[in-house]
Amino acid sequence: MAPAEDDISIEEKRVYAGSAGRTDAYVATGTGVVRVAISGDKVGEFELATRDPARDVAVLARPDAADLLAVATDGDVLVGPIGDDEPGAAEPDGFAAAGVGPAVAVGVHAGAFLAADAAGGIRRIGVDGVDGDAAGAASTRIGDVDDPRAVDGPLIAAGDGVHRVVGTANSGGDRPALESVGLADARDVAGAGVPLAATADGLYWLGNGWMAASGGDATAVAADGDGHALAVVDGDLLVREDAGGDTVGSASDAGWDADAWRVADLPVEERPVALGYGPGLSVAVTDAGTLCVDAGDGWRHQVIGVRGVAGVALAVAE
Repeated sequence: MAPAEDDISIEEKRVYAGSAGRTDAYVATGTGVVRVAISGDKVGEFELATRDPARDVAVLARPDAADLLAVATDGDVLVGPIGDDEPGAAEPDGFAAAGVGPAVAVGVHAGAFLAADAAGGIRRIGVDGVDGDAAGAASTRIGDVDDPRAVDGPLIAAGDGVHRVVGTANSGGDRPALESVGLADARDVAGAGVPLAATADGLYWLGNGWMAASGGDATAVAADGDGHALAVVDGDLLVREDAGGDTVGSASDAGWDADAWRVADLPVEERPVALGYGPGLSVAVTDAGTLCVDAGDGWRHQVIGVRGVAGVALAVAE
């Protein structure tokens, strides 16, 4: 078993952060959103970024303005800028409700947030006017699904299968809409690179139609768009580590089938429930509230002491 991060001093973590940079993981939990500082495979300080029980969380990176954090809660989707102050958490007073109502999932697509409300409505949250206090977020309904569970890129996982956003919100483009792309009882999706879906009867990838990667009860999936992917099937964490930069048009039958995945040996005997990627690192958060990170040299972990983990999103902090 790998050592817990408790045996690494704060001073060591700061020195490491200075050379390796820092990525912040925002973990949606029943207590609120917990921000966890990560430098390479070192897990540092963590604290509450918001105190509303969170169903999901997403980060929208912006090149010319502060990155934005969106939190799906039982009241609304809350949107706010991520601050630059160390340790760098978003300021709760800077959040504004997006007008979605009770929300179950949130993701990022085409420079905006996509959110699923509790009634099955899928909404695009435009952020062109968002700067200081996030009051400029505007919500537009683009379609409906049955029992939404997750959003990632243009994909939505729902009880009635996988749906995809088509069209754009740009001037002159087609108005965004939803189309069904198959499967059933989808629990999670990954929309970066080759589309992936975790369903009640297995893990699938989209090639010439949906192709089975693994049978079993698949509950979570994530990808970085460069050939790396994580999935949870029957409680095991599966890892796909081909950095070939696969795209939908170039994926081969052998590239994403069962032989392309291996079972990861996590340092804790807990079920992973939330998965994510940051620059050069993979993150898995367990149902017991342990954050595991792999920066290429094996998994390290830190207990963050929260329950009800529902999602994770990563942001480059420095």
